[in-house]
Formats: sequence, C-alpha cells, structure tokens
Amino acid sequence: MPKQNSESVPQQMQPVYDEITHLTDAVCRDHLDDEYGQLCRKLAAALARKRPSPLVRGKPEIWACAIVYALGTVNFLFDKTQTPYLRADDLCRLFGVSQSSAANKAKQIRDMFDMVQADPRWYRPSQMNDNPIAWRVMVNGFIVDVRMMPREIQEEAYRKGLIPR
Repeated sequence: MPKQNSESVPQQMQPVYDEITHLTDAVCRDHLDDEYGQLCRKLAAALARKRPSPLVRGKPEIWACAIVYALGTVNFLFDKTQTPYLRADDLCRLFGVSQSSAANKAKQIRDMFDMVQADPRWYRPSQMNDNPIAWRVMVNGFIVDVRMMPREIQEEAYRKGLIPR
C-alpha cells in the first residue's frame, strides 16, 4: 500500500484544513519558522483525517492556536532558552483566543496523538540530533543511545524506522 502524504486530507475536510493552516502558516511565518509551519500542516492534516474529525466543532482560530501550542509544548517553544521562543499567552494573543481555550484543545490534541515533550514524531527536524529520546532503542533488554552502538546496529535501527531518517 502506498504511503499516505502527511498533508493529505479528506475532500470534505479540505476547506476546514485550509482555513486552519492559513492561520498557522501566518503565525509560523511571522513569529516562528518554516519547520513549525510544516509540522502544523502535518498535525492539522492528521486531525482532519480523524474519524470523526474534531476540527468540525469549534472555532478555527482556537484549533489553529491549539495546534501550534501542542507542537510548541513538544518542541519547548515556551522555554526562553530555546530559539524560537514565544510565551504561551503571546501565542494565544496572536490568534486572538484565550489561553485556557487553546491550552485545553492543545491537551486534547496531545492526548489524541500520545504526544510528549521531545516526541520524535513531532520534533523539529533541525533539532533532532539534540533529541535524546529519538536515539534510544532497546538492545538485549537495555535502553541505549543507538549513536553509541556499532554501525550494524545503527543501520538495523534505521532500516526498522526506530530512529530518525
């Protein structure tokens, strides 16, 4: 079976997806970076593909903010030692939504996709080398950093999709 495009959405969800990504694209372009923009489109598409899609209920501005908020949590956006950095209340202000609404929807999104901080599935690619979770695999019952293992083990982990590509 061919691999599904990470931004493909059902036809009936396309207008909702377009409206939400128009909002996230603008905030990411003006205040974050292209990587956040790409991750937001990927997450919005994943939400649009859910059956039933939660995006059909609620304001697009809240969903757009919640998507960035959820990804920001995973990628430490709210940590001032990171670049880019943005305070959570400032993010919500950019979308014109209350922080409590955005935070609640972001929690719903994180729960729906089992997202955690530094989650390799939702981590910015440029920061992946610094993500220790992405490189942990179990070898003979021990959790190890695969980067410290022999090349053949690294290649096998890569082939199995256990580490970033």
